[in-house]
Amino acid sequence: MNRRLVPICISSGVVVLGLLFLAASPILAGEQLNRIVAVVNQDVITLHELNEKIREMSGQDPEMLKAQNERNYLDAREKVIEMLIDEKLTEAKVKELKIKVTQKQVEDTIERIKRENKITQEELLDSLRKDGIPYEKFQERIRKDLERMNLINSEVRSKILITDERVKNYYEENKARFAGEVRVSLAGILLVRKSEGGAQGDEELLGKGREVLQALRNGEDFEALAKKYSDGPGAESGGDLGTFRVSQLEPELQRVVNSLPVGGISNAIIRPNGIQIIKVLSREGGGEKSFDEAKESIYSTLYQEEVNRRYATWIKELRERSYTRIIF
Repeated sequence: MNRRLVPICISSGVVVLGLLFLAASPILAGEQLNRIVAVVNQDVITLHELNEKIREMSGQDPEMLKAQNERNYLDAREKVIEMLIDEKLTEAKVKELKIKVTQKQVEDTIERIKRENKITQEELLDSLRKDGIPYEKFQERIRKDLERMNLINSEVRSKILITDERVKNYYEENKARFAGEVRVSLAGILLVRKSEGGAQGDEELLGKGREVLQALRNGEDFEALAKKYSDGPGAESGGDLGTFRVSQLEPELQRVVNSLPVGGISNAIIRPNGIQIIKVLSREGGGEKSFDEAKESIYSTLYQEEVNRRYATWIKELRERSYTRIIF
């Protein structure tokens, strides 16, 4: 029996897994890989299946995961084996209900995946090769996904009804979630503290800030004052700082900007390196979406939540009617 041995390095040390195989006979190694780790009705889950699923989901060898952090590995192993049990139960239900997926449906789904990800067939094949997944195995995975989707449609989705009243109530209770992103254009005057000035320099800085603010309140042009006094970015263009999403700004600046109308000018904002005065040049977005604009998105959200809830209930009831046993 030929076996390709691959040395694997781990940060906490170097473990050559091939040596483990050399230490055991091929028959014993085969027995270990085929060891049953769970029973699901008349079906079984082997150690090999478990390890393959862990490798598929994590992109790492199970032994490497275990060596890095055994507690995390054990938690991951438990979650994966529960997932495999659910898969076995749904596969059995697919057979019982005689759910079929055609090769054309598989190919159409793969074409849709390529369109959505903007990749060619060659790029898909290259990606699969890098992940060590044969194309035939990828097709089979798509087939099983489609079978499970049809099963969920039959057992779960067909029983879901989302009423207009429920959608409307969700909108009323979550209006803040349907406000658009606010964008603001800002200008600034920055008066930089001179490090050698000490307390006297700080007083001079505050005096200069008061002078600039008074000039602005007297109606002098912000752009002209920025060109004359500002030590900050955009001074030559009248203090123009650009356009930002409000969520991008630091919390203190968010508070100031949100309190100002368009054309509004802030008080002096104390900065680590000086004083800043902000003007809001324009504000866009932030308008609340109407119910008609939001209802399709709300329906999709509520529908998916209901699918997830009902599927969890359905699989739980299916488990209760089935025989499952985990063996470690």
